[in-house]
Amino acid sequence: MPRRNSPSKRRIPPDPRFNNLRMQMFVNRMMYRGKKSTAQRLFYEAMDLVEQRQAADPVEIFERAIRNVSPSVEVKPRRVGGSTYQVPVEVDPDRGFSLATRWLLQAARSRNGRSIAEKLANEIMDAANGQGNSIKKREDTHKMAEANRAFAHYRW
Repeated sequence: MPRRNSPSKRRIPPDPRFNNLRMQMFVNRMMYRGKKSTAQRLFYEAMDLVEQRQAADPVEIFERAIRNVSPSVEVKPRRVGGSTYQVPVEVDPDRGFSLATRWLLQAARSRNGRSIAEKLANEIMDAANGQGNSIKKREDTHKMAEANRAFAHYRW
């Protein structure tokens, strides 16, 4: 990563079905080995399952799940005088979305189930309701930041 100036943010088009930018970013993160059509198909199957089971707008449920999983604080290591402290810092919204996406996919992939679409649909519904492994990951992150609140003055 360059030291002087950061590279410009790439603009990606919204997804074709829901016209939602965050859903397209989620599909891009789901993708393995450049197989975008496979990732899109699995994601849309999961959204169809969410819509059938919840009888509500899948975009709204997806956004609520992402909002529930996104952390507000995290810890970053800072080296001060030969020792390393875990310093709590607030999370930027873009980083929060990235972490939420990563945690949702990780939790969905580690679930027991038939297909990845079904596992992803279950994890999104659980996250929207404030349950599941991705919510537990966010809670653990918040607990770690709370436990290290004494080192907050090292933040810069």
